[in-house]
Order: sequence, then C-alpha cells, then structure tokens
Amino acid sequence: MVKKLKSISAKKAAPAAGLLDSALAGSVKESAQQIWLAGMGAFSKAQEEGGKVFEALVKEGMSLQKKTQGIAEEKISEVTGKMSAMAGTVSAKAGQNWDKLEAIFEARTAKAMAKLGVPTAKDVQALTDRVDALAAAVAKLNKAAPKPAAKAAAKAEAAPAAPARKAPAKKRAPAKKAAA
Repeated sequence: MVKKLKSISAKKAAPAAGLLDSALAGSVKESAQQIWLAGMGAFSKAQEEGGKVFEALVKEGMSLQKKTQGIAEEKISEVTGKMSAMAGTVSAKAGQNWDKLEAIFEARTAKAMAKLGVPTAKDVQALTDRVDALAAAVAKLNKAAPKPAAKAAAKAEAAPAAPARKAPAKKRAPAKKAAA
C-alpha cells in the first residue's frame, strides 16, 4: 500500500495533474476499502472466538474463585482455632482470678466473724461431737444405774413423810423515803 502511494506521488511530477489526483483518490479509496474489509474480518473473527474466549475466562474465574474460597476457609478455620484457644486461656485465667477473689472474700469474712465471736463451722461441729459423746456417756450411765436408783426409791417409800420446813424469811432493809 505504501509502495502504491510512493509510485503515485512519483507520477505526481507528471504534467497531467488531473490524472494524478484521480489515481491518488482511487488508491486511497482502495486502501480504505481494504482497511474496512480487514476490520470486518477481525470483527467476525472476534465474534467467533469471543464466545470461546468468554467461556475460557468464565472457567478460569471459577477455578480462581474455588482456590480463593479454599484458602479463605483455611484461614478462617485457623483463626477460629486460635480464637478458641485464646478464649479458653482467658476463661482459665478469669476462673483463677475469680477463685482468688473468692478465697480473699472468705478469709476476710471469717476474720470479721471471728472478731465478733461467731463460732465457725468447725467449732459447731466440735461442740456437736462433744454433745454426742456426752449423751452417749449419760445413756451408758443410765443403763448401769437403774439398780441403785430402784433401792433409793424403795427407801423413800419406807420412810415416813417428814413435814416440810419453811425457810426463815429474809429481813428486808427499810425502804428509803424519797426526798420531797
């Protein structure tokens, strides 16, 4: 195409200017026609190949999406695992701190109650154990003592009833009169 234009321009130096202009115009027209046809061919080829290219791009996009989702799910599960472990650690530390706080509260409460003279659960249990032991000892003594008690009751029936004496009355101090 360029060669044709050069040859036409070389002919331009010829005396027939009108022929030259029409030859140049024809050459430009022919070149434009070829460019137009090349464009139409490219467009047609793009339409034919376009569907195939589009489908290939869709497949590649789906593949990329699957890879991305897989990686994202891996990272999410990894982060979830780390967060669960961290939450467990925080819960354990909070539980330990709560236990310490509870122990401090119990110690201070016990100290205050001791200052007030309130017996502890251990004191009450010790007293209960002593009372149980004493009750057992009394029961044991009662089983062994009925015979002497029966003799004492028999003696009391045999002895005549003595008249009850009156205790002497106490002397009272005279009441003081209030100054008027």
